[in-house]
Amino acid sequence: MGLIPMMAMADMLRLLVLFWAGATAGSCINLGVYRLAWRQRSLSPWSAPSAGALPRRWTDRIPIFGWLALRRETPLHGRGFWIRPLLVELVTGLLLAGLYDLEIGSHPARVWMSGAVAPAAHFLSGNLGWVLHAQYLSHVILICLMLTASLIDIDEKTIPDAITVPGTLIGLALAACYPWSLLPAGFWMVQELPQVEFLTFVSPQEWPAGLDGLPLGKGLAVALGCWSLWCVGLMPRRWTLRRGWRMALRIFVHRLRVEAMTYAMLLLWFLGAAAIALFSALAGEAHWVGLLTALVGMAAGGGLVWFVRIVGTAALRREAMGFGDVTLLAMIGTFVGWQGALLVFFLAPFAGLVIGLTQWIFHGEHEIPYGPFLCMAALGVVVKWAAVWEWGLGIFQMGELVPLLMAGCLGLMGGMLWIYRIVRDLLMGSAS
Repeated sequence: MGLIPMMAMADMLRLLVLFWAGATAGSCINLGVYRLAWRQRSLSPWSAPSAGALPRRWTDRIPIFGWLALRRETPLHGRGFWIRPLLVELVTGLLLAGLYDLEIGSHPARVWMSGAVAPAAHFLSGNLGWVLHAQYLSHVILICLMLTASLIDIDEKTIPDAITVPGTLIGLALAACYPWSLLPAGFWMVQELPQVEFLTFVSPQEWPAGLDGLPLGKGLAVALGCWSLWCVGLMPRRWTLRRGWRMALRIFVHRLRVEAMTYAMLLLWFLGAAAIALFSALAGEAHWVGLLTALVGMAAGGGLVWFVRIVGTAALRREAMGFGDVTLLAMIGTFVGWQGALLVFFLAPFAGLVIGLTQWIFHGEHEIPYGPFLCMAALGVVVKWAAVWEWGLGIFQMGELVPLLMAGCLGLMGGMLWIYRIVRDLLMGSAS
């Protein structure tokens, strides 16, 4: 057998192994969907069987095929209950195999030269194999987290912190330990060797030395500010102005004081802040830049949706978005940076508009879970990152003007939502 057929067989075997690994990951996703939901269910073969069900067999735990045997529990769970979890395992397997072929198996076709400034030598890695596999692992983790969150959001219109909080911490740890796992800012050829530059939060601009770690304090201040914003966002809050500002403030403070979650988040903030400060003093420059980039991506992603939630709720006089969407895009931002999170934020409404209109026309549903659309947009950004990055360079090169542009767009959105509410109320009033 020739060399090329042997290589083709090896590649096919690798993809089959990855498909089976993905199907196994899909089993874990199904287990997480049923255990982390508010209304827990014993559908997964890895859970204790429901009352009245026959004991589970070891063959029930075989990915994909086990669900065919579990059809015997139809009287307990309803007709067709096994179809979705079977498809989850099948699709996850296809996703992991296809993503590997796209990001690693056919990487020569993905090599592109960034239109940004010349790369900094300390942000380059010459080991292309390590970099591509690290990016692939990071994207696999993100996809599994997003798929679990999306399925729960579809079922219950909520996204548990048990998914987004550990996911955010994992994203921060990956960026700190191996910053080249972040999205690439460009592939370069240096002395005829392929080199990869990872995305920083100032890309495509050159990294400013003033944001380095200790003994300089500016970068540490930015990092601690982002970390503090995330921790404050996770604290229990209740704010209502029905009885005036003073009563709203009293209720807000009382809720913070009596909830055990407040003290848990204060402990997490303290431990995280100490770890960030220590890391800024001891870590190498590339690792510090990776952590800082992930922290800024976290704060920017969560802050975007948080601001939209506040503005939309004020304009519509009802909750515009759930806080689970805030923590979800914050988690996504740790993996894709603020640049990727910004693109996800603007791409998600296109998928949401099509599906939302369909549900409204055929089912009359006005409230749809938004988390799956954020995840669909994030997957698209990751898969098509080279093209997306080249397209967005003109925006990202605006530097400090980007936040001003965003503020203007969000203000315009608030005005449009306010006008929409006024027109809706007038039409509903005239109809009644």
